[in-house]
Amino acid sequence: MIESKQALRALYPAAKERSVRKQMASLDRHCVRFIELSPFLVLASGNKEGLFDASPRGGEPGFVKAPDKATLLIPDAPGNNRLDTLENILSTGRIGLLFLIPGVDETLRVNGRARLANEGSLLEHFRNEKRVPRIAIEVKVEDVYLHCAKALMRSKLWDASLQVKRSVLPTMGQMLNEQTGIQSLPESQEQMVERYKTEL
Repeated sequence: MIESKQALRALYPAAKERSVRKQMASLDRHCVRFIELSPFLVLASGNKEGLFDASPRGGEPGFVKAPDKATLLIPDAPGNNRLDTLENILSTGRIGLLFLIPGVDETLRVNGRARLANEGSLLEHFRNEKRVPRIAIEVKVEDVYLHCAKALMRSKLWDASLQVKRSVLPTMGQMLNEQTGIQSLPESQEQMVERYKTEL
């Protein structure tokens, strides 16, 4: 078992200078452009008890706003009302983000402090969206950097020929019926998708 940083580092060469220097304290024009093109991110958070969570967030490209080089605004969209991420932010005020762009193998990583904002002046950034959010997650950027393409290249994530047919899994409803023991009304995958569309 590896139990020390020294033992870990003994297994790997030192990071190259460029890999270290790419980490920035604020958004530059390339980061802002990446976020403008991104319709999807993974949001990581944790609470004071050391429990962590990763949550997907999506919208039209540019659904996350960057009002300045030190700030991001993530609209809170309707979901399952568990509020895991939001409660974690209340607990620790820390957040990690991974932005993806379909067809692009590089990703953008952002870490920083977060709070739940409902001020009208901040929600005004979403006035032209389909739905103005109740709250937005305001992120104060502490470090940001581009991540290389290797992981997505290995996974061939954007290769349409490798997409799995939805039919290889039971419907979401069927899986939840089994997992929870709570039986919902029968619903096909197509019916569920149509219902979700009305809730977006």
